[in-house]
Amino acid sequence: MRYNSGMIPLSDEEVRDLSKKANAIRQTIVEMLTAAGSGHTAGPLGMTDIFTALYFRVLKHDPKNPDWAERDRLILSNGHIVPVRYAAMAHAGYFPVEECLTLRKFGSRLQGHPERDFLPGLETTSGPLGSGLSEASGIAYAARMDGKDFRVYCATSDGEHAEGNTWEGAMFAAKYRLSNLTQIMDRNNIQIDGNTEDIMPLEPLRDKYEAFNWHVIEIDGHNIPQFVAACEEAKAIREKPTLILAHTIPGKGIREIEGDYRWHGNPPGKGPTDKVPADKQSEVFLNELRA
Repeated sequence: MRYNSGMIPLSDEEVRDLSKKANAIRQTIVEMLTAAGSGHTAGPLGMTDIFTALYFRVLKHDPKNPDWAERDRLILSNGHIVPVRYAAMAHAGYFPVEECLTLRKFGSRLQGHPERDFLPGLETTSGPLGSGLSEASGIAYAARMDGKDFRVYCATSDGEHAEGNTWEGAMFAAKYRLSNLTQIMDRNNIQIDGNTEDIMPLEPLRDKYEAFNWHVIEIDGHNIPQFVAACEEAKAIREKPTLILAHTIPGKGIREIEGDYRWHGNPPGKGPTDKVPADKQSEVFLNELRA
């Protein structure tokens, strides 16, 4: 099956189905991080609605033919949130959902950061923050040179915008008017050491990107219809790349950890214990999602 967005607005039934799928993906994320005993929790849960929409509505792709030449390319710059990509891919049919429980295990295809050579369907290997937008810009530029009409999507974090390479990619994309490139920034306001605005202030982000000659769309990153509409709007923009500035809640779906930067790099069972004891975290989180 080849998924794609089309121009038809989401129906209420489709929104409900996507929301249910997102909930199932969140449960898989908790299960796989618990089994791994390591990994990042807040970011993957915060980006689940967007990755659900990407894999089940927006992207032109074929889980049975991951190397399909006409597929859209999805570049994950902030590779540490890859559990959400693995979970979404598994639910979309790239591999069995049960394989998610091999996350970060020796010999697993599901490494802690995405490894392109290990798993079909991954476009790049990522880990060092800040490089993804430059990679995506290069792919989008090459697509134009080759006369290809696939789109390039690049997921980035807000924290990695402290990296200079990100802004080099932003300048390159604007210079060459890469309208086939859509960046999706996870604006969750946290990084591993605290709030982004305390560590390295980023605002005014929208103004900065508009000054770089990008088209900017701000959305609620948990509103799936808003995100799908933003992706459609990006397709209509000519002579500019588009940034979808997605405001998200880290740890979305689990009230005990929502907005808490301490869950940036901790899995269930090893996170802060002031709200839920370590040995109960996975159970409590899954029960909350299942409810």
